[in-house]
Amino acid sequence: MSVLRAILVAAGLVLLWEAVIRVFALPPFILPPPLEVASAFNTRGAYLLSNALVTASEILLGLAIGVLSGMVTALTMSAFPPARRVILPVVIATQALPVFAIAPLLVLWFGYGMASKIVMATLIIYFPVASAFYDGLVRTEAGLLELARLNRASRLQTLALIRVPAALPSLLSGLKVAAAVAPIGAVVGEWVGSSAGLGFVMLHANARLQSDVLFAALALLAVMAVALRLAVDALARRLTPWAPETQ
Repeated sequence: MSVLRAILVAAGLVLLWEAVIRVFALPPFILPPPLEVASAFNTRGAYLLSNALVTASEILLGLAIGVLSGMVTALTMSAFPPARRVILPVVIATQALPVFAIAPLLVLWFGYGMASKIVMATLIIYFPVASAFYDGLVRTEAGLLELARLNRASRLQTLALIRVPAALPSLLSGLKVAAAVAPIGAVVGEWVGSSAGLGFVMLHANARLQSDVLFAALALLAVMAVALRLAVDALARRLTPWAPETQ
């Protein structure tokens, strides 16, 4: 049923897109018709997919590194409260730095290859994961912590057996946010300087007024973001069956 609903929504958006073009008589270089975008997939499919693979690799590597580093940071702040005073300002600073402003510097440091794009994706992903997971760790139910003390559980045992499982829903909430914003860092990095990727395709298509190719690249990026979010939702249902979503 959910698949059918998604198909109907997509079809409705395409019809609305076509209607806007016809009502306002928009030229193709401003808003290409859906059929022209589909034609771009047909004529330049290999070019688009090869660049999409580059961007997907940057996103997934950035997501993996960002999630891992965010979890380690949250666990460190939770296990060693004095460290929070040192680490938390650094965590906040990573969010305060606008990726658009530091992207040229990261390209200068890490080069025009994938490394700079992975670093940018990592920076964007890092904060929501670290913040959400830490919040879940320090908000563990008091009754569970008291039960651990009565059973003489060590700090490490309490963290591993009680705090971390209780914080999983918070971690997954942060991961859902990270999955949605993960493409931003990679694409911004490709705009600043690259020789491949969907951001590279968009930049060159825009300069040449190839709106159909630009929209095809945007469609591929949207599909990646939705697929990533659906994967995180599936992971959440598997890891936290005791905390199902309610309508």
